[in-house]
Amino acid sequence: MTLPFPEPQTAEAKHFFEAAAQGRLALQRCADCARIWFYPRPACVACGAERYAWIVASGRGRVHSHSIVHRAPSPAFRERVPYVVALVDLEEGPRMMANIVGDDALEVAIGDAVEVLFEERGEGRKLPQFRRTRR
Repeated sequence: MTLPFPEPQTAEAKHFFEAAAQGRLALQRCADCARIWFYPRPACVACGAERYAWIVASGRGRVHSHSIVHRAPSPAFRERVPYVVALVDLEEGPRMMANIVGDDALEVAIGDAVEVLFEERGEGRKLPQFRRTRR
């Protein structure tokens, strides 16, 4: 069974997922106050300005919090349990939710260093996920 993929509902979300399909973690930076934010939106979360640029994030961060899911929320996830859902503090500042994947994902701890990877979700679509690193 194919895992679900979020359908982009805005131009900003579409840009984010197009970048992910190319292996890039794209974030927005305000042209007025320089704040960087995630999730994609049409205006700055700090000052409300509608002028921004897309930047390519380093893909590095640290685990802020996590939870291990033992019960699949839908049949599509049955074969994946247990799996880790985490809040990741990116080096650039924003916090994003994603899965921690890899052979040692279940050993994740708050403060662990992680790096982005892009999980295939069919039809050329990719979803940013993270794996633990040793830095």
